[in-house]
Amino acid sequence: MENSDDKKDEAIESYIPKELGYSLASNGTKFVDEVLNGQNEHCLENFRMDKHVFYKLCDILQARGLLRHTNRIKIEEQLAIFMFIVGHNLRTRAVQELFRYSGETISRHFNNVLNAIIAISLDFFQPPGSDVPPEIREDPRFYPYFRDCVGAVDGIHFPVMVGVDEQGPFRNKNGFLSQNVLAACSFDMKFHYVLAGWEGSAADLRVLNSALTRRNKLQVPEGKYYLVDTKYASIPGFIAPYPGIPYGSFEFGGGFHPQDAKELFNHRHSLLHNATDRTFGALKARFPILMSAPPYPLPTQVKLVVAACAIHNYIRREKPDDWIFKMNEQEAGLPFEDSMPPPLEAEQPLMHDETQVLDIPFETQEVEHSSQLRDAVASEIWNSYIRDVSTI
Repeated sequence: MENSDDKKDEAIESYIPKELGYSLASNGTKFVDEVLNGQNEHCLENFRMDKHVFYKLCDILQARGLLRHTNRIKIEEQLAIFMFIVGHNLRTRAVQELFRYSGETISRHFNNVLNAIIAISLDFFQPPGSDVPPEIREDPRFYPYFRDCVGAVDGIHFPVMVGVDEQGPFRNKNGFLSQNVLAACSFDMKFHYVLAGWEGSAADLRVLNSALTRRNKLQVPEGKYYLVDTKYASIPGFIAPYPGIPYGSFEFGGGFHPQDAKELFNHRHSLLHNATDRTFGALKARFPILMSAPPYPLPTQVKLVVAACAIHNYIRREKPDDWIFKMNEQEAGLPFEDSMPPPLEAEQPLMHDETQVLDIPFETQEVEHSSQLRDAVASEIWNSYIRDVSTI
């Protein structure tokens, strides 16, 4: 049932961030109408996407039979409630005061929209193709050396809330409760694949192994590979930097002058792998709820990560110059300072011993071939570098 109107507007303002309450409405329907009929910036601020992108997503969810209008709440308002919560990290009480619905109504529509997004999430995750990504093809630092590279893989930790008896496995190496999420990213800030739900204590290589061996697995096109950072090893389909060599923009610093092929390779590798930081940065900026431990059951917390990545991809497809993307579209050579450690399919948490030998499904000869491929790329880059330097 709807809340009574005995709450004062002053009480509402105490719950709603001032930058959002530019025009407090008497009920949710009026509030949503004011936002959607107002300036586009208001939709961006409140519902985290442009108006035409918002309306199109409503149409998709309705056409697929995943959401329907009710007697009191249209699909637009249902999606608005969901986006308002995840886009501003608000608790049900705050949204309840603004929309003037009961907590049960808010929670029900939140979960309905979440499940609807999950149901079509696979439609928004596209695996890499066979073409050379333009970010590599059009940059002489990377082409032709990384012509077979299709993206970058990394993990990120998102805070979780679990019961006291479940906290052990979810406590990561920094002492915080988190879920370890694996993501394969394109160089244009999309997610190719996401695997969420692993405990924070899970080794990154173990999560990657799960992504490669499960039914809905991370697939790498024949003859292609992803870049991974120092947490991983070079295996078929994944090229890691050289261990024991400086890696990352901060380690190299300004005025970079490589001493050998391995150092130059690691530098170029880190510039490309930076795509994961920029992609995660845009995701976190749009969905700050991911940066807290939302008070939902663990399966819902896992679904939130998947749904956020799916909507991220949808908006990137429909509005590639969206302001949040533009904010994070830094040139690949620039460092991204707000690096986060965080999928597609939800993974049920598993108990495991992190010290055990990881069952990577590759023969020793295949692993050696990956190292040889890295050496070949490094040699090609170094030879070109020496040749260019000698002509100066």
